[in-house]
Amino acid sequence: MSFTTLRTISRHSVNIYLGLILLSLACLGLQFPPFSELSAWQLTSIEQGQWWRILTGNFTHTNFAHLGMNLAGLWVIVFLFMPSIKSLFFALIMLSLSVGISIFFTEMTLYVGLSGVLHGLFAYFALLEWLNGRRSSLWLVLGVIAKVAWEQWFGASMMTAELIQARVATEAHLAGTLGGLTLGLIQFLLIKKRRNLSRGAD
Repeated sequence: MSFTTLRTISRHSVNIYLGLILLSLACLGLQFPPFSELSAWQLTSIEQGQWWRILTGNFTHTNFAHLGMNLAGLWVIVFLFMPSIKSLFFALIMLSLSVGISIFFTEMTLYVGLSGVLHGLFAYFALLEWLNGRRSSLWLVLGVIAKVAWEQWFGASMMTAELIQARVATEAHLAGTLGGLTLGLIQFLLIKKRRNLSRGAD
């Protein structure tokens, strides 16, 4: 039993970190032409039918400092919450689409970066932990909400803006956080409903 458990944990770790490595390499590849020009969230290009930019804009970045910061954030989130690879990539895709679509409702005409999705991932996994009984995770949920609220009122760090050589898209941070909280709540309620139905069938 112990051997099986350790083997399962080891397989889980290998899968999640292999997935992270592949995703990191994909993001790195999007930094170079012609992929960088083809992947950014660009309003005029999307209106001309290049719909993939809604998704891929989240995975390309203004410069290598921007890329490094966001990839580091992604790795920290995965290390902190240790999700399954299926759960991680499901949330990544859903939140990337959520952020990408939400940008249509802002004044932005160009957007790149994973930070909106990262806020969503953090909110999503922290909320699920709290709803499933880990009380301390409520502080993580409140923390990300407080950070985003601060940014909406007072703006983002100028140091970050200088480092990434662009304005910090606080709108994407807000959209990602709201998307993560919504996704987490819906998933929790669906799983709870499914469990109740299973108990009723028994």
